[in-house]
Amino acid sequence: MQMIISLLGGLGLFLYGMKMLGDGLEKAAGNRLKRLIEVLTTNRFMGVLIGAAVSAIIQSSSATTVMVVGFVNAGLMTLMQATGVIMGANIGTTVTAQLIAFKLTAVAPIAIAIGVGFIFFAPKKSLKHLGEIMAGFGILFMGMDIMSESMSPLRSNEQFISFLLNFKNPLYGITAGAIFTGIIQSSSASIGILQAMAFQGIVGLDVALPILFGMNIGTCITALLASIGTSVTAKRAAIVHLSFNVIGTAVFLLIIQFIPFAELIQSLSPGNVARQIANAHTVFNIINTILLFPFAKQLVNIASRIIPSKPEHISEKRFEYLDQRILETPAVAVLQIVKEVGRMADFAIRNVELSMSIFFNFDEGKQKRIYENEELINFLNHGITEYLVNLSNISLNEEQAGEISGLFHTVNDLERVGDHAENLTELAEYKEENRLEFSNMAISELEELYNKVLGILKDSIEALKNDDMVMAASIEQREEEVDDMVKRFREAHIDRLNKGQCQPSSAVIYLDMLNNLERISDHAMNIAFSVLERDRRYNKLTVINQEV
Repeated sequence: MQMIISLLGGLGLFLYGMKMLGDGLEKAAGNRLKRLIEVLTTNRFMGVLIGAAVSAIIQSSSATTVMVVGFVNAGLMTLMQATGVIMGANIGTTVTAQLIAFKLTAVAPIAIAIGVGFIFFAPKKSLKHLGEIMAGFGILFMGMDIMSESMSPLRSNEQFISFLLNFKNPLYGITAGAIFTGIIQSSSASIGILQAMAFQGIVGLDVALPILFGMNIGTCITALLASIGTSVTAKRAAIVHLSFNVIGTAVFLLIIQFIPFAELIQSLSPGNVARQIANAHTVFNIINTILLFPFAKQLVNIASRIIPSKPEHISEKRFEYLDQRILETPAVAVLQIVKEVGRMADFAIRNVELSMSIFFNFDEGKQKRIYENEELINFLNHGITEYLVNLSNISLNEEQAGEISGLFHTVNDLERVGDHAENLTELAEYKEENRLEFSNMAISELEELYNKVLGILKDSIEALKNDDMVMAASIEQREEEVDDMVKRFREAHIDRLNKGQCQPSSAVIYLDMLNNLERISDHAMNIAFSVLERDRRYNKLTVINQEV
C-alpha cells in the first residue's frame, strides 16, 4: 500500500511539474504561439514543425491535439493542416522523455528553490515566467525520483517480473500501454513511469518497446473525448490522430521484423535503459511521421469514411468561432473572440437597419426577423461573456488582460445597440398600429440622423474587426456632430409642435426615435474608444518592456 501511495504521489508531482513547466514556457512564448499558428496557412510540412514546437513548449501532445480539434472546430485550420500538426505533436512530446532520461534529481531542489524565489520576488514578468519554468522542471524531476524509489521493491518481486515478461508479446504490451495511457491521459506521464522502472532495473528495452508503442495509441483517447459535441471536421481530426498512431504502430511492428531496431537503439546508449526508452520513443515517432506524411490525404479520407458528413439542421444560435479548447492558447482565443464579437455586431447593425426600414415602410416579415435577430444577439451576449470570464480566469499577460477587459465592454455596448434597435421596432409598430403621420421635414431629419448614426456604427465595428486606429479616432468628432444634430432637430420639432404642424402623439414617437438613435451612436463611440484604449495599452507596454 505504501508503494502505491508513494507512486501516486510521485505521479501527481510529475504531472504538476510538467504542467507548470509547460505553462511557464507558454507564457514566455507569449504571442509567438499565435504567430506559429498563423504560419500554418503555408503548408503541411510547416504544420509538422509547428506541431512539434508547440508540443515541446506545452509538454503534451494530447494538449496540442485537443487544441487542434478546437482550431478545426472553430474554422481556424483545415483538416489537412491539422494532419501535419498532429504528426508534429507526436514528435514534440518526446522531449519530455529525453529530459527525464538525464535523471537530474540532484539539481531538482535547487531548481525549485530558485524558481519559487523568482515567482515571489522577481520584479519582471519575464523572470517570473522563468521561475515557473525552473520550479516546474524541479518538481517534475522530484516526482520522477519519488516514483522511481517507490518501485524499488519490485526489483526482487519474482511475480511482478514474471508478469512483465508477458509484455514481450507485442499484442499484450501494446494493449497494456494503450489502456494505461488512456486511463491517465498522458503519454509523457506513462512513459515517465516506464522510465522510472528502468532506473530501478525492473524493465529492459525488450519489454518496454511494445508498451511504448501502445502508449502512443492510448494518448489518442484525450482528443477523441475532446471531439465529442464538435463539428464533423473536428471529429475527423481526432480520428486522424488515432489512425496515424494505429497505422504507424502496425507498420513499425512490420518493419522491426526485418530490422534489429532494439539492438540499434541499445547501441546508442549502452547500459542506460531509460535513455534507450526515450530514444526509441523519439525514433518511433520521427519514422512514423516520415512514412505517413506523404499519405496525409489518405488519412483524411479514412477519417471521412469513419465520420461521414450528415445533412443536419444547424440552428443559428451557435458560435462560429469560439471553442472551449482554444482557451488553452489565449493569444488565439482573443482573436477568435473578436471574430465572434464582430459576428454579433453584424446582427446588431442589421437590426438597426431593419428597424428603421419598417419605420419608414412597415413590413411584417422584417419585423419578425428583428426579433429573431434579437434572440441571437442575446444568446451571443451571454455566451461570449461567459467565454470571456473563462478566459480571464486563465493566466494572461497584461496585453491580453487589457484586451479581455475592453471586449467585455464592447459586448455590453453591442447588446445595448440591439436593445435600442428593438425599441425603434416597437416605436415603428406603435406608429403603424395608430396610423400616425409625420411631416416631410420630420421624416427627412430622421433619415439624415439615421444615415449618420449607421455610418458611425459600421465604422466603429470595422475599426474593431481590423484594429484600425485611424478609423476609430475619427468616431468621436462624428459622434459630437450627431449630438448637435439631435439637439437641433429636437428644437425644430418642438417649434413645429408649437405651431400645430404635427400631432402630439407623433411628436412623442419622434423624440423617442431621436433619443434611441443618439444612444446607438454613444455605444458606437464606446466601441471605438475600446479599440483606441487597446492601442494605448499596447504602446505603454512596449515602452515599459523597452525600459526594463
